[in-house]
Amino acid sequence: MSLNLEEKKAVVAEVAGQISGAQSIILAEYRGMAVSDMTVLRAKARAAGVYFRVLKNTLVRRAVAETPFASLADQMVGPLVYGISDDPVAAAKVIHEFSKGNDRLVIKGGAMANLVMSPKDVASLATMPSRDELIAKLMGTMQAPVAKFVQTLNEVPAKFARGLAAVRDQKQATV
Repeated sequence: MSLNLEEKKAVVAEVAGQISGAQSIILAEYRGMAVSDMTVLRAKARAAGVYFRVLKNTLVRRAVAETPFASLADQMVGPLVYGISDDPVAAAKVIHEFSKGNDRLVIKGGAMANLVMSPKDVASLATMPSRDELIAKLMGTMQAPVAKFVQTLNEVPAKFARGLAAVRDQKQATV
């Protein structure tokens, strides 16, 4: 079903709104993919916070025209699904993981601000830890010295208590 001019303008505005806050865009060809598989992929993308949609390439070209993703327009050929994400890794991770189990979904490329990525670059990006994982690792690293310090401070009175208990046990044994 084709869209009239107003509907096309609305789609371009929606996609431009998503792109304005995006860190990455991933393109994948879905030729021959079953609808049930696409539904599963959409659910996974939604759960990861990724804007995931099949769009006409000409409409997306208009949406990215004057953005840092404008250089991606050359790769927009064929039936494509677009994954747009605020987290630079999330879209790549979702699409890459799904493409491992479904050979009909082929990653064609992607982009981060002013950087066009090949399918190999997208796969490398997908293996990186997400922002949340990096924050968790950082917090663990920052918490470790404090936890060790508290453990060391707690050891002094504990050692003293064990020493007193040993002296008490020794005196009870001699009596």
